[in-house]
Amino acid sequence: MKTILIVDDEPKIVKLVRDYLERAGFAVHSASDGRTALSLARSGKPDLIVLDLGLPQMDGLDVTRELRKASSVPVIMLTGRSEETDKLIGLELGADDYITKPFSPKELVARVRVVLRRVESASAVPEVLHAAGLTLDLPRMRVSAEGREIEELTPTEFNLLAEMARYPGRVFTRAQLLNAVHGVAFESYERAIDAHIKNIRRKIEPDPSTPRYLLTVYGVGYKFNDR
Repeated sequence: MKTILIVDDEPKIVKLVRDYLERAGFAVHSASDGRTALSLARSGKPDLIVLDLGLPQMDGLDVTRELRKASSVPVIMLTGRSEETDKLIGLELGADDYITKPFSPKELVARVRVVLRRVESASAVPEVLHAAGLTLDLPRMRVSAEGREIEELTPTEFNLLAEMARYPGRVFTRAQLLNAVHGVAFESYERAIDAHIKNIRRKIEPDPSTPRYLLTVYGVGYKFNDR
């Protein structure tokens, strides 16, 4: 049974999400503040975290920063903030998806299942990719560049990189990349791809300002370097 950690300071939301997730067959733990969430994440090792951005004392962005220092656990952000900047910062920090309040609990459960399937599918295929000096160990979700271990990518980042590395030189639109990692393309989320690409470049590129691996195709999208 997969375990989900819900982090939100609104008891009604925690109860609602807990009820729906438990009915869907998940074990659920909860925290109402960031420090407790980090403690539970380290001790309980949940399979996924549903994390509210607007937490007291230590907000969701700070929690994500701390999590990503030692863990690639999938994170779905909950936010009541309308500013797109907060969502993009969260994605750049390593969140895998986001959903804005008010939200449909059924949609949240669906998002949880999609992210978990993505993690499982990435770890189930016994395959190693070699492309443009990068080596992608798909079962272990690890990347090395010319023998140098790269900082651990989040599941979404790894799957985006792997999808593009499978087809060097192919130009992907943002919608195609969203469909590849989420199973569906939401037009309103297309800018999230830019945030993920920026994050991947920061981790794998020797000089992110002059990318060697993930290239921008202006007006279209991105491609993996085929040279």
